[in-house]
Amino acid sequence: CTVSPRETKGPFPNKSPADYVRENIIGDRKGVALLVTLTILDKISNCNPLPNVLVDIWHCDNQGNYSEYGSTRMQRNDLTQEHFLRGRQTTDANGRVSFISIFPGYYRGRAPHIHLEVLNGSEKSLMVTQIAFPEDICNMVYATENYQGTDYISNTRDGVFRGSLAQNMADAVSGNIKDGYVLEKSIVVTT
Repeated sequence: CTVSPRETKGPFPNKSPADYVRENIIGDRKGVALLVTLTILDKISNCNPLPNVLVDIWHCDNQGNYSEYGSTRMQRNDLTQEHFLRGRQTTDANGRVSFISIFPGYYRGRAPHIHLEVLNGSEKSLMVTQIAFPEDICNMVYATENYQGTDYISNTRDGVFRGSLAQNMADAVSGNIKDGYVLEKSIVVTT
């Protein structure tokens, strides 16, 4: 029962997450289906599931673009009026939430990843972290027509995951290109 690594929100965090309470976060984006299933555990209570906390996630689309941002050096496409691939859910009695999404793409300088933040009922942040993906699965997904190819930074060369990759890696990613994938990850926070 080790507390998950604290990571940066990055340059593209959610601006108004309370507006994105939804399970399906795909919007109009295309890509390989991905069900993200997260379990939030509380270090203070012997890593028992943590019910009734908020979980926000956000990630880039298949071309490495984030909604709500744009016209910058890091992202030239202006997507400031779009709100895809962002969502919020409240954990159930088992500390679980799920989001229907697509497999994220990547952008220059980063390995493929998903951002997430866990907040208590008063919206006080308990944890900001990121989830890494197995590279063999990334290579299969990125070879499909909707993605930009496999020219991404490896997990071991990613500056954010340096020293914390094992803890950031998804616990399991199962499935296939045709039917989609399921990502499972437990996140340990301290309340």
